[in-house]
Amino acid sequence: MKRVHIAGVGKTAFGVLSGRGLRELAGEAMEAAIGAAGRDRREIEAVYVGNFDAPSFTGQNHLGPLVAGAAGLEGVPATRFEAACASGGSALFHAVQAVRAGLYRNVLVCGVEKMTGQTTARVAEILAGAGDADSEARLGATFPAIFALIARRHMHQYGTTREQLAAVAVKNHWNASMNPQAHLRKVISIEQALAGKPVADPLTLYDCSPVSDGAAAVWVTSEPGEVEVVACAQASGALALADKREITTFEATRRAARRAYEEAGMEPGEIQLAEVHDCFTIAELIAMEDLGFIEAGESGAWVESGATGIDGSLPVNTSGGLKAKGHPIGATGVGQICDLVQQLRGQAGERQVARRDVGLTQNLGGSGATSVVTILRRTV
Repeated sequence: MKRVHIAGVGKTAFGVLSGRGLRELAGEAMEAAIGAAGRDRREIEAVYVGNFDAPSFTGQNHLGPLVAGAAGLEGVPATRFEAACASGGSALFHAVQAVRAGLYRNVLVCGVEKMTGQTTARVAEILAGAGDADSEARLGATFPAIFALIARRHMHQYGTTREQLAAVAVKNHWNASMNPQAHLRKVISIEQALAGKPVADPLTLYDCSPVSDGAAAVWVTSEPGEVEVVACAQASGALALADKREITTFEATRRAARRAYEEAGMEPGEIQLAEVHDCFTIAELIAMEDLGFIEAGESGAWVESGATGIDGSLPVNTSGGLKAKGHPIGATGVGQICDLVQQLRGQAGERQVARRDVGLTQNLGGSGATSVVTILRRTV
């Protein structure tokens, strides 16, 4: 099996990017990744596209050749991957496996989503398609409502508090304030987070990631480089909340994490920083438990202690996370890799952490039905 490295990464800003379509966003991110790699684009043998629902958001289907063409890569195999909010992570997973197996030497992965051209109600309707259509969407269950149920159960089971959920939002907004590509660069206080507009009890507006546009790209290669992909694992779980044995843990993340740690020959304690899927504040708490960073039920107090801050023992979401950096669905998983590579290369500016040899990303689809866990290591 070939060893896999990251040759270059690039992404757009995340946010309300009016006047720029899906093709333009994808092209900008890919050009940035190609430029960062410093290599000839003619070496790229395939393009993998992560996208959740461009047909519903923009009316555009058949994204493979559209996105490849935006970077002048006509002629290579170009394929779209869809796994709800884990679409970008899934595209990366398949690219890593293809390079590792020797099918290709160089694959360009691009995650992209253009969401802000729709009304809030229409966006919620489209996103509901990532859940179970029969038992959830048709009954009016939106994802804020589903994650509110998860949060309530976590509170009941472990004593997690609203203040602990708010601490996640405060931390990630602080980090995003130093990220020039973040959607929400506003510093907030615990008091503001707690007093936010109610969305689905106990979640307020400050517990929910924004609707964003954006794109991110990663050049995956078998050539040696500064950052190695030492593990990339994807797993699945029950689609509907009602079909899960427990709703305070996502079995797909646990499965993917076990495979990733085994593949890398590592333990959770060896991870020095992480970008996890905080579509809602409760999702960050559960991710840290499922990844083995902290025991079940202890993540809320851990965040309150400052352990996951930039100067903490395990910095989490130094980019601002989905909560404040933004969440253009298909771009999110690829964007996490870009942010982690920045940290490993010492290019994160004000957000730079002190320890930067091994990092992890976790990209979640739906209410935990798909999860992709990737571990990167700095080699030089």
